[in-house]
Amino acid sequence: MPSFDAVSEVDSFEISNAVDQANRELSTRYDFRGVDAKFTRVESEVELEAQADIQLEQMLDILRAKLVARKIDVRVLEIKDPRPRGKQILQTVLIRQGIETDLARKIVKLIKAKKMKVQAAIQGEKLRVTGKKRDDLQKVMAFLKGHEDIDVPLQFENFRE
Repeated sequence: MPSFDAVSEVDSFEISNAVDQANRELSTRYDFRGVDAKFTRVESEVELEAQADIQLEQMLDILRAKLVARKIDVRVLEIKDPRPRGKQILQTVLIRQGIETDLARKIVKLIKAKKMKVQAAIQGEKLRVTGKKRDDLQKVMAFLKGHEDIDVPLQFENFRE
């Protein structure tokens, strides 16, 4: 029986490269001369550190541009509120991996509401979709790619006949 897995994964190596490029751009930008600002990556989060809120906004734009250049969808970012630390202001940006259980349930409901001849099952941070025909699975893939309520980028892998 044909099946595929819907996942939401990000290449951590590409995230590291994007953060390194963003730090390099900070060192060359005129508006950040003499300013103590930097990006720091710790596992699945990136911490932005600057002296003013406006600088944090500019840094977020730089980070988004570097991620897009490395073909990473910016919907994986969860931006937290800025918080002061001494003279600096910190802002944490989480990088979401996997499909959360609530979102997976929502996707299963969307597929069932479409009344397609497939079954969807939640398997940890993945969603397995099985059906009798390959065409039905491809319709589900197209439906999920085009749906606006899904706020994470989905990749489809492990397609089996």
